Amino acid sequence: MTRGHVGWVALCCLALSGGGCSSRRESAEGKPPEPAAPAQPSAPAQPSAEKPPETQAPEQKETPAMATTLECKLSVPPSATVGQPVELLFQLTNRTAAPLYVLSWRSPLERVGGRDFDITRDGAEVAYQGPMKKRASPSPDQYLEVAPGATVEGRLDLALAYDLSQPGRYRIAFPGPLMDVTDKRPDTARAFDVMNARPVTCAPVETTLTKP
Repeated sequence: MTRGHVGWVALCCLALSGGGCSSRRESAEGKPPEPAAPAQPSAPAQPSAEKPPETQAPEQKETPAMATTLECKLSVPPSATVGQPVELLFQLTNRTAAPLYVLSWRSPLERVGGRDFDITRDGAEVAYQGPMKKRASPSPDQYLEVAPGATVEGRLDLALAYDLSQPGRYRIAFPGPLMDVTDKRPDTARAFDVMNARPVTCAPVETTLTKP
């Protein structure tokens, strides 16, 4: 091989090796940085575990069948003399829009039918001295009609059935209930097992009995 030919080969090799170096430098130093990976979207915020506000139940309007239906009131004279009558007035009012039929038994509506009152004298229980009636099924004429908004009354002398022979401060309460209340007038004797007892609340009353 001639000298000229050898030089040309060397020159070609130098050129080739220089290009390779340049390419490697570009790849190591001049390569632009890779773009950053796009940020992952954040997960939506979880709703707080708060309890939803409680909704108030709609107010139920009373119908005659649902209502308390009856109000009662007691009255006695503020004072009396031992040995004299002690008259109690019992008033029963219908607050519904329909007539009601009330069995008078075991209430002041029939005067005295049993130990229907709780009576104390200066805190001590007063003895009942009246009759105790035995009864069959009530007949229709033993029911009182109470028209809407109307009041029926019963009066009795407490001294005829309770021991009011001592002076003192007497407290009288009617605990109830009424034995039977219905919205239809009975047309035959009413069986005990179909009766609808109805509680009533009467404010207690007081009277003072003094010596003659």
